[in-house]
Amino acid sequence: MFDVSEATGQMLTILVMAVALGMDAFSLGIGIGLKGVRLREILKLSTIIAVFHVLMPLGGMMTGQYVSGLLGGIATSAAGALLLLLGGHMVYSSLRGEAVDSIDHRTVWGMLVFSFSVSIDSFSVGISLGMFSTHVLLTVLMFGFFGGLMSVLGLMLGRRASRSLGGYGEALGGVILFSFGLLFLI
Repeated sequence: MFDVSEATGQMLTILVMAVALGMDAFSLGIGIGLKGVRLREILKLSTIIAVFHVLMPLGGMMTGQYVSGLLGGIATSAAGALLLLLGGHMVYSSLRGEAVDSIDHRTVWGMLVFSFSVSIDSFSVGISLGMFSTHVLLTVLMFGFFGGLMSVLGLMLGRRASRSLGGYGEALGGVILFSFGLLFLI
């Protein structure tokens, strides 16, 4: 028999998890938006982030309970270290001027690196969800939707703030990414 309260509770849990996972994309979006970003780039990067927010938890769910204890902490630490490196590199390159190339979010490689860095925690969440009987398609579609939506909101907010910050936008974006990297590692 179908229990409405159980289904509602599961939907609410998935919704909260999707929004929480999307917050990484939001913070990354602010950091990139502070560097200056065009509307076309916002659409491309947000789409890739949304796809990663579907594929990573799906991969985690398929991995399931076999490695949940092992990879949970490693995945979060890897995401934190990657954000530390990206943020530190952005700050360094903004302080050094044109002498150092920062990771270009407009290239395919840059978009993949940024998308992976905010989606790796979705993999570990997927591993945890793989142990429970959740509706896989609904879960990954909600994760993807909120990952994409939150990245658009962050990119737009960062873009708007970059106009008033000028040349300091990239350094501030790097500090934000670096801070979130530290939070992942703590």
